[in-house]
Amino acid sequence: MAPDWQGVALARILRSRGRIGEVAAEILTDFPQRLTALREVYLSDGKNPPRRIAVRRCRLHKGQALFHFEGVDSISAAEVLKGLEIQVPLSERVALPTGMFFISDLMGCEVWEQGGLAPLGTVRDVQPTGEGTPGTPLLIVDTPRGELLIPFAAEICTRIDPAGRRIEVVLPEGLREL
Repeated sequence: MAPDWQGVALARILRSRGRIGEVAAEILTDFPQRLTALREVYLSDGKNPPRRIAVRRCRLHKGQALFHFEGVDSISAAEVLKGLEIQVPLSERVALPTGMFFISDLMGCEVWEQGGLAPLGTVRDVQPTGEGTPGTPLLIVDTPRGELLIPFAAEICTRIDPAGRRIEVVLPEGLREL
């Protein structure tokens, strides 16, 4: 595996489950059904190079993914996997429809006011809104004057170019002062 290999975390192992070496994992993807089709993944602790492992099976159960990996056949073998991320190479990330973006692609983008001469700041994170119901997410932008929350709505974020690391916005009157 190349040293510049980048993975996308799809799940995080929480604990062992059962006697045969299965693990229960927190689902980190918006596309959980794809987990059941995986035949090979990478396990990463974030410090060492990820290691490839074959997936015997994966099923979804009560909001978690239950994985059984090749060569993991006991509770003790499963327990050492706790805390590891289950990843796939960046190149295997799901293709999104036009107008949808991965949060990881938005983070680090410069935010420019349309026609502005300098960036307002940089996206530090994206905050979902609406518990249980989808709302308009907020871009958390670090600016020289502090944190600015910008609704990630088409009428405000008029041009989004993750490859160019740039988002152009038309801020509603008074938003900057909030």
